[in-house]
Amino acid sequence: MRILIVGASGHVGTAATEALRAKHEVVGVSRSSTPSVDLLDPDSISRAFAELGTFEAVVSAFGSAPFAPATELTPEDLQAAFTGKVLSQINLVRIGLEHVRDGGSFTLTSGILAREPLPTGAAAAMANGAIESYVISAGGELPRGIRLNAVSPTVLASATGYHDTFPGFEPVSDYRVGLAFLRSIEGNATGRVYRAE
Repeated sequence: MRILIVGASGHVGTAATEALRAKHEVVGVSRSSTPSVDLLDPDSISRAFAELGTFEAVVSAFGSAPFAPATELTPEDLQAAFTGKVLSQINLVRIGLEHVRDGGSFTLTSGILAREPLPTGAAAAMANGAIESYVISAGGELPRGIRLNAVSPTVLASATGYHDTFPGFEPVSDYRVGLAFLRSIEGNATGRVYRAE
């Protein structure tokens, strides 16, 4: 399979790449790659697909949201969470549909905060929950047998800089996160959220 991974240079993208490249042709892109892809810029998504062609699977390992106490979140913070994690990934699906072959798949990334509370994590929880709800609902509506799933990891063991932000959460190995992406891409389910905890 030819697989596009957007956000391939990050922790989640690296885990997905490691799990997939032994059996598949993986094309990894990011804001600093050539072509560059910034999911906050729909035009960059269109340009990348025009240059790179078609794929059997597309992975989004992209997303960001501000962390602040819920009572201090501004409208701008909430908009940044929605744009940075939700709309960005949905745009990848919307724009990428015509570049994914029949029977192919999209796999998006949510996160454990969709179901586990964390101080200062409300904006990220909102965004993760929105991605999961979108996948569950839209998964059965994509054309040409194209599937749509999400991988929802907890904090990664390799992402040591985030461990203090997730007190009491048991980090998950890159290997287990990679297996969740493998399951999404090589399986036949759609509208599923694969937890990597």
